[in-house]
Amino acid sequence: MALEEGARSCLLRCRHRLEEDIKPPYLMDHMISDGVMTVDEEERITTQPTRKDQAVSLVELLLMKDNRAYISFYNALIKEKYEDLAILLFPNLPRTLTDGQKNTSDGSLSYVQAVLSEGGVPQRPVVFVSRPELLNRVREKLYRLQKDPGWITVFGMAGSGKSVLAAEAVRDHRLIEDCFPGGIHWLSIGQVEKPDLLVKIQSLCFRLEQNLDSQSLSRPPNSLDEAKERLRFLMLRKYPRTLLILDDIWDSTVLKAFDIQCRLLLTTRNRSLTDSVSGAKYEVEVESGLDESKGLEILALYTKAKVQGLPEEARSIVRECKGSPLVVSLIGALLKEKPNRWRYYLCQLQQKQFKRIRKSSSYDYDALDQAMAASIEVLPDEHQDLYKDLTVIEKDVKIPAKVLSVLWDLEQEEVEDILEEFVNKSLLFVDNNSKPYLYYLHDLQLDFLVEQNRTQLEDLHTKVVRQYQQHYRYGPPTSGDEECLYWIRFLTYHMAKANLSQELYSLMFSLDWVSIKAQIMGPAHLINDYVEFGPILDKEVMRSQFQEFLSLNGHQLEQRPFPDVVQLALSQPHTSEVYRQALQQAQDRARSGKLYFDWLNKSSVESLSRLVIHPHQGAVYSACFSHDGTRIASCGTSKTVKVSKSTSGEKLIEIPAHDDEVLCCAFSPDGHLIATCSSDRKVKVSRDLVFEEEHQEQVNHCQFTNTTRRLLLATCSNDKFLNVKNTMFGHFEPVSHCCFSPDDKYLSTSSNDGTVKLFEVSSANEWKTINVRSMFAENDEEVLVKCSTWTTDSKRIICAARNAVLVFDVETSDMLLEIRTNRLSMVQYCHACPTSNLLAIAFSNYAVELWDLEANKKMADCSGHLSWVQRVQFSPDGSQLLSCSYDQTIRLWETKKVHTSSAIRLKRDSDVLFSDEEIIVSAADNSFFMSLNTLHLIINNLNIDGVVFFFLQVFEVPSGKPLVTLLGHTKTVLHCQFSQNGQTLITSSEDTTIRVWKWQSGECKVLQGHKEQVRCFSLLPNSPTSTRLLSWSFDGTVKVWDIESGEKLQDIEAHNGAILSCHVSPDGCFFATTSADKTAKLWLCESWQCLQTLRGHQGCVRSCRFSWDRRCLATGDDNGEIRVWSVKDGSLLKICSRDGKDGMDSLHGGWVTDLHFSPDNSLLVSTGGYIKWWDVEKGEALQTFYPTGSSLKSIHVSSNFSTFVTIDSIGILYILQRVM
Repeated sequence: MALEEGARSCLLRCRHRLEEDIKPPYLMDHMISDGVMTVDEEERITTQPTRKDQAVSLVELLLMKDNRAYISFYNALIKEKYEDLAILLFPNLPRTLTDGQKNTSDGSLSYVQAVLSEGGVPQRPVVFVSRPELLNRVREKLYRLQKDPGWITVFGMAGSGKSVLAAEAVRDHRLIEDCFPGGIHWLSIGQVEKPDLLVKIQSLCFRLEQNLDSQSLSRPPNSLDEAKERLRFLMLRKYPRTLLILDDIWDSTVLKAFDIQCRLLLTTRNRSLTDSVSGAKYEVEVESGLDESKGLEILALYTKAKVQGLPEEARSIVRECKGSPLVVSLIGALLKEKPNRWRYYLCQLQQKQFKRIRKSSSYDYDALDQAMAASIEVLPDEHQDLYKDLTVIEKDVKIPAKVLSVLWDLEQEEVEDILEEFVNKSLLFVDNNSKPYLYYLHDLQLDFLVEQNRTQLEDLHTKVVRQYQQHYRYGPPTSGDEECLYWIRFLTYHMAKANLSQELYSLMFSLDWVSIKAQIMGPAHLINDYVEFGPILDKEVMRSQFQEFLSLNGHQLEQRPFPDVVQLALSQPHTSEVYRQALQQAQDRARSGKLYFDWLNKSSVESLSRLVIHPHQGAVYSACFSHDGTRIASCGTSKTVKVSKSTSGEKLIEIPAHDDEVLCCAFSPDGHLIATCSSDRKVKVSRDLVFEEEHQEQVNHCQFTNTTRRLLLATCSNDKFLNVKNTMFGHFEPVSHCCFSPDDKYLSTSSNDGTVKLFEVSSANEWKTINVRSMFAENDEEVLVKCSTWTTDSKRIICAARNAVLVFDVETSDMLLEIRTNRLSMVQYCHACPTSNLLAIAFSNYAVELWDLEANKKMADCSGHLSWVQRVQFSPDGSQLLSCSYDQTIRLWETKKVHTSSAIRLKRDSDVLFSDEEIIVSAADNSFFMSLNTLHLIINNLNIDGVVFFFLQVFEVPSGKPLVTLLGHTKTVLHCQFSQNGQTLITSSEDTTIRVWKWQSGECKVLQGHKEQVRCFSLLPNSPTSTRLLSWSFDGTVKVWDIESGEKLQDIEAHNGAILSCHVSPDGCFFATTSADKTAKLWLCESWQCLQTLRGHQGCVRSCRFSWDRRCLATGDDNGEIRVWSVKDGSLLKICSRDGKDGMDSLHGGWVTDLHFSPDNSLLVSTGGYIKWWDVEKGEALQTFYPTGSSLKSIHVSSNFSTFVTIDSIGILYILQRVM
C-alpha cells in the first residue's frame, strides 16, 4: 500500500525541519523493530558521512515507503522526545486499519500487527527472547479486564524489560478479539511536565478521532481537565472495549488524568502509583533479571552466533549483571558493532564503568548510570540520604528493618514505611517469604551506589559501626534473630571497610566475641574474618593463634548444645593469647563455682592438622580439591554434595545429589563442573546432567581427565564395567576405582579380582594387566585392590590392597617398592603428590601416613580421625593434604609442617599414683612397652604387658630393673593388681582364669570357674585380711574367692547377659553389677542376696559407681545416659541431662565407660566420647572436656576431685587439673 498523498505532502513540507533536527540511528531502531525498515536499509543510511546526510537519506526512504512506515516514524519521534516534529506530522497521520480489513485473508498475524501498529504499540525488538511465565501472568490479568474496566500495573526496576513485556502481552489475536476489539493504544509518558502530558493526550485523542467519521473531529483540548473529559467520552462512548497502555509512569498525578473508568495497563518502577486512582487493580512484578540461558540467547542473537559458541565472557557478563535485560541488550548491541570486545565490556561491567556502557538502542537514557540516577532523584531529599546509606550493604545480603532502625536511629515502624516506599519505586526488593521481611538491593543498584559514593565509603561504614556501638553499648546482640545475625556476621566487615583497625583488633582478638560469633554463625565465618582481614590486623602471631584455635576446634564449635569456648581454649598452648584469655576468664568464673579444667601436659602433644571441617551429618566417603585448591567438594551418607572453602571450611553450596549414599565426587579441571556417583546407580554432573542406564549396580568412583583439552568423565561400578565415553570391559569382579594418568593418555582401574588394568584412553582398548594378587603369598585368599594412583611422570603406578601399598613400573609391570603395615590395619586409599615424591596412605586404624617414595621412608603421622579414613588427596600444588573419614570430618594438613610425631601413643589401660608433688602414670604404649610419666616427664620404657606374649613382668620403680617374669596365662591378660602388702599379684585373662601369684617365688594359684573372659575383679575392703576377691565375667556370674586358699566361696548367677561392670561400696557392705541385659543390680555382701533390680536403661548398662556415703548409685549405658538411684530403696533419683551433641550422636558421644563421685557426693564425673562433670542433685552437666580422640575407657581421679587422668582412643594422655 503506497503512502497516502496527504502524508507524502506533509513529509515534503517538513523535510527541511526534519533534516536539520533528527538523529536517524535512534529513530531507525524503532522502525526496524516495527518491521518497516530492513537492516540493509539502515546500513546504507548509517554509512553516510554526516548526521545531516543520514537524515536526508532517511526522509528519501520514507517517501518511498507506505503508511505503516509513516506511522512508525511518527511513533519513533514521540519516543525519542521529538514532540515538536511529531506535531507537524500528526494532522496527516494515515488511517491504516479499516473495519473491513479485520476479516481479510491476511490472517490473524496481519490483523494483530495492524491493530498494534495503528495504536502505536512498539514492535518486537530486533533481538527478542520470550519470557513465557511472565507473559502468561500479564495476559491472565488482561483477561480480567474483559468485562469490566480496571488497572494492571506491570512494575519492576530500571531495565527489567517491562515495556517489551507489555507490548508482547497484547500481541495475541485471541486476546484482542475477546477483550479489546476496540483496539489497543500505546502512550509513552516518562517524566513529563503538565504541558507535555497535555500534548501526549491531544495526540492520543486525535488518533482515536481519526478513525471516526469526519464530523467527530474537533479542536484539540486546551487543558488537562478538558483533555481528560475528551478522553473519557472517546473511551466510554466510542471505544468502550479498548485497552490503553501507559508506558513508563513515574508520578501518580499523571494517572489522575486517565482515571476515566476505562481499561488501562501501565508500566512503572513504582508499584504504589495506582493507590491514588479508583477501580479494580491488578499487579504483575517483573523480576529484575533473566535466567542465564535467556541472557545468553540475547547475546547470541545480537552477535549472530550459537549459544554454545559464545566465549566464556558471555556467561560472566550475564552473571555480573544478574541477567538484567537492559544491560545484556546494551552490551549485545555494542558487541554487534565491535564483536571482539567481549573482554573489554566485561571489564567495564566489573569495574562499574556504567558510563561506558552507553546507549545503542532506543532506551530513554544515554547510559546505564543515568537510568539508575533517575529512579533515585524522585525521592524526597531526606530519603535520598537514607538510600545512600544502603551503599554499605554487601552483595546478595538481605537485611531486616531493625538493622536500618539502628543505622538511621528511627523507630522500626517509621523505617518500615520508608523501606516500603523504596520497594514501591523498585529501588529495593523485599523477601516476603521471610518473617520479618528482609530487604535487599539488586547488584546493579548496589554497584551504582558504590560508584556514586566511592569517596564517602569509609564514612558510610564508620556511621554503621558508630551507630552499632551506641545502640549495643552494653553488649552485642545474642538473640539469634535476623537482626542479630546481620550484626554478628558483618560488624567486622564494616569495621574493616571503615579502616577502624583498633576496634577491629579489639573485637577479633576477644575470646568473648569468638564465643558469640561461633555460637550464632559457626566457626567458618570467624576463620574467614581472620583470613580476609589479616592484613589489616597486622598481628600475624596472634591472628594465627586464634585462627588455629578455630580451625582445629571447628567441628566441636558446630555441636549442639554449644560447648564452653573457654574450656576449649584452655587446651591451647600456654604461649597462646587464646589460652591466656581463657585462663583469666576461667579463674574469674571459678570464684563463683564454675568448673574449668586445664590440660597440664598438652605441650607434649603436637597438633598436625591445619583445619577440621564437619560438612555432613554422617560418614564422609569422598572429598576432593578443586584444581585451583580454593574449594573442597565432599559427599557421603547425607546424599548431598557440599562445596566448602579450603581456607575456612565455610559452606559455599550444598546440592541434594542422589537418592542414596553418594560414594564419590570430582571437580572438572576448570572447576566449573562437579561429578557425583552413588549407590542409586546414577552419575550426575552439577549442570543438571544425569547419566542414567549407564551402570546396572552402584557406581563406586568417578574422575574427570586432568586437562580440558579433551574433557572426559570416567566411572566404574560393581557391575564390573568401566565407562568413559564408551564402555570398557575386562574385569571379572566389581571395579572399585579408576584414575587417569597425569597426561590423560591412560586410565587405570582397580578391581576386586586382584588386578589393576591399564586402558588406552584414545582407543578404549586394554593395554596391560598388573596382577596384584600374585604379590601376596596367600594366593588362595581374596585380594581386593582398593585404588591406584600415578606418579607425576606417569612412569609408575601405585595401588593399595590388603595391608600393603605396591609401586609398579608402568612399562615393565615390575614391582619396584612395597610398603606394608601390620595385618590388623588395612590400607583404605593412597594418593601420590602431583609435585613431589610424597605418597599419602589412609589406614583402617584411623591413621594417615606420608611416605617418601624415593627414600622408602615414612615422613609423617597424621593422626586425629576417630574412625576409618576413606579418602586422601593432595592439593594440586602439593602444599596441602585432605583426609575424610567415617567420623564425619574432613581434616586438612600442611605437608611441609607435618612430621613423624615423637609423642608416645599410649594404650587406654593405665594406672595413676597421685601424690602431693607429682602424678605418676603407668600405661603401655603401642609397642607394648610400659611408660612411667610424671609431670616432670620422667619416662622409662619397660616391657610389662602380656597382650601379645601372654606373660607378665614385674619391675622395680623407678629404676626399671626387671625383677621377675611370670608365665602361665594362655590368652591376653586383661587386669592385674597387687595386694595391699605388695607380696601378692592377682591377674585375670581372656582364658577365663584368675591367677594369684606370689610373684617373688613364682608360686601361683589358679582360680577356675568362669566360662568366659574375666575382664576385672576387686578385693573386698572389709574382709579381715583382704583375702576375699570378687570377680565377674561375660558369663553373667559373680564369684567370691579366698585368694589364700583358692577356694570359691560364692557362685552367683547374677544376670542373663554379660556382666560389664561391678563396683563395691566404700564401706564394703554392698556391691553393684551392670549387664548387657540392660539392668543393674544391688547386692548385699554379707548375704550375697540381690536387694534391688534397677530397670529403665534402654541400652547395655556399661558402668556403675557408688557415692562415697553409699546412699546413691550412678549407672551409665551405651546410649550415653546416666541414671542416679537410691541405694536404700532402688528408686530413680535423677536422669542426668538429656541434652545431646546432635541428632546423630549419643548423649555422651559414646558409651558411658566410667563414673566417679566427688568426696562430698555433689559432683559426678563420667567418661564416654568425652569427659563430663555433673551436678548430682540437679542432673545438669556443668562442664565438658572434648579430647582429640574418643572412646575413653576409664578415668583416674585424685582424692580431692581436682585432678583427672585418662587416655583417649588415639593414645593421647590427658592430665586435667581444676582451675581454682
